[in-house]
Amino acid sequence: MQVALRDVHDSDLPVFFRQLNDPEALHMAAFTPRDPADWDAFEARWKQQRSSADVVARTVLVDGDVVGNAAVYGEPGEREVTYWIDRTHWGRGIATAALGALLAEVQERPLYARAAADNEGSLRVLTKCGFRASARATGYANARGEEIDEVVLTLDA
Repeated sequence: MQVALRDVHDSDLPVFFRQLNDPEALHMAAFTPRDPADWDAFEARWKQQRSSADVVARTVLVDGDVVGNAAVYGEPGEREVTYWIDRTHWGRGIATAALGALLAEVQERPLYARAAADNEGSLRVLTKCGFRASARATGYANARGEEIDEVVLTLDA
C-alpha cells in the first residue's frame, strides 16, 4: 500500500464532500461544519483554504486513489493540523502515514491538534505522530448537537 500526498485538485472536492457526509465519520469527527450537506458552503470553504498562504492542504492518496485530505492551518504559533480519511480505509495506518508525511513537509513547531475525547482512533494517530495531550476542553460539536469533551494535543520541536 502506497500512501502519498499531493495538492488538492478540483476533482477531489466531490470525493471530500461525500466523505464529509458519512454519518458515522461525522459522529467521530464531531467538530464539523454546521451543515455538512451545504455544497455551496463546502466549496467556498475549500476555495478559501486553497487560496490562503496560511493553509497547506493536501489530498491523501492510497495507490493513486483519493481517500481523504490533510492540512495545516492557522496563525503562526497557533497552527493546527486536521485530516479526514474515508471510513472504508480506517484502521489501516493511512491517517498515520498521511499525517506523518504532512508533518515532514511542514517543519514549523509547535503544531496543535484537537480531537473528541472519545475518538480513540484519532487520538492514537496523533500520538503515533508525536503529539502529546496538553489540555482538555469542551466545545460544541455540530455533528452531535451538544457540548462534548475534547483533547488538545501539541507537537513540539
